[in-house]
Amino acid sequence: MSETDKTVAGATATPPIRVVIVDDHQIFRTGLRAELGAVLDVVGEAATVDEAIALIPEARPDVVLLDVHLPGGAGGGGAEVLRQLAAQPGSADTRFLALSVSDAADDVVSVIRAGARGYLTKTASGSEVTAAVERVHGGDAVFSPRLAGFVLDAFGTGSGETAAADDELDRLSAREQEVMRMIARGYAYKEVAAELFLSVKTVETHVSSVLRKLQLSNRHELTAWALSRRLL
Repeated sequence: MSETDKTVAGATATPPIRVVIVDDHQIFRTGLRAELGAVLDVVGEAATVDEAIALIPEARPDVVLLDVHLPGGAGGGGAEVLRQLAAQPGSADTRFLALSVSDAADDVVSVIRAGARGYLTKTASGSEVTAAVERVHGGDAVFSPRLAGFVLDAFGTGSGETAAADDELDRLSAREQEVMRMIARGYAYKEVAAELFLSVKTVETHVSSVLRKLQLSNRHELTAWALSRRLL
């Protein structure tokens, strides 16, 4: 390969996503690091609130995988890490994805309020975590199934008042809005079909129509869209 070819190849290569893992169990950090895809580069690890607050500004990761329950600090865990780092220069360049054994609504809502872009439970596989990191790095909000509902309940109106005032939602029929809400919460097509007494094919048709009308590409973008508007 010529020097010119090497230069072009190097210029077009996509750099790996820089990741910091924050979890107080070393065995979990080691296992997770081994399971993550090659598109991710783990540049540091921390086990406590204090270690995380010291490490992250120095390591300048693209994404932080953040446990919710951490020792140290003032006892606020992952949410405390988020709040402390939010005031530091350059913090906007780093996105946070919560990764916890807990699926409790209070835990989910607390870290999302503090600034996390998503929340996965530790039942997620290495490939699922890798894909979630890529989506969060790209600007999406990512949640394990059903957990998005906690966030939508906490930030939304619950009565549709915000939806009624949103011009974008006026493009959707009442049935499409019902389907959109459930899909945004993380329900599978079969679950939506059973809940709304529809066929799976009809649900798929409604989802395609919703995505087209809102100019979105997939259900992950739909969840991010709903979260950003504090719907439901």
